[in-house]
Amino acid sequence: MRAKKSLGQNFLNSKSVAHDIVRAANLSEGDTVLEIGPGKGFLTKELLASGARVIAVEKDDRMIPVLTEKFADAIKQGLFTLVHGDILEFVADQGPALAQILKAGPCQQYKLVANIPYYLTGQIIRLFLEAKNKPERMILMVQKEVATRIVARDKKESILSIAVKAYGSPKLIKKVPARYFTPAPKVDSAVLSIENISGKNFSDIATEKLFFDIVRTGFAHKRKVLVGNLKELFGENVMAVLEEASVPKNARAEDLSLTQWFTITSKYQPHR
Repeated sequence: MRAKKSLGQNFLNSKSVAHDIVRAANLSEGDTVLEIGPGKGFLTKELLASGARVIAVEKDDRMIPVLTEKFADAIKQGLFTLVHGDILEFVADQGPALAQILKAGPCQQYKLVANIPYYLTGQIIRLFLEAKNKPERMILMVQKEVATRIVARDKKESILSIAVKAYGSPKLIKKVPARYFTPAPKVDSAVLSIENISGKNFSDIATEKLFFDIVRTGFAHKRKVLVGNLKELFGENVMAVLEEASVPKNARAEDLSLTQWFTITSKYQPHR
């Protein structure tokens, strides 16, 4: 069964990598795992072997009979639930539909594990971090360059890295060469872990929205220094605000830490 380019499919074929993913998820018997795009079930098999209950959402209708047959026993035992559909549609309303998949209330704890299509990486990360029913941990196979950007290996932040750190703690688990997939992608991958996920940094939706409005404005023109970008929001007070956040006047958005962005947000006052 060939992979569909339109779905960004690259099937994992390395047991050692699958074991590393399961290990990074820190699974225990009775845990609930939400898997996106199980494909032929290569990773799913290892997830079930950990004793976890797996709920898999698969968009490709060709895979449904394959998975149904392969995991027939686990389905009978109530350990594996297969959902045919698009994960982006399930989480579009920020909570209730996801809780329905999990067959539990909005406080159900779960871990998200997925070998996701690269073109959906940012969208999936954002949807689940912003969802009312957030996973406690996310273990994702992503493009290597994206993983290194999220953990800011070069000490240069991005909108995505700041967003991830606002909700959790990202960590690069391991790099995965392209040869460990079928078909092999043109770039190498990496296993990314996001732990300790919560919305505790935001007291309400308005504060959360303001924070990201300020961050996006700060990154709007990358070649400009931050003071020039943020003047749009802070007016003539922008220099005083940056000084309170210990931000040098010639700093760019990529130079700021998460703490500095929170400090800047706390100083915001609508100007006329």
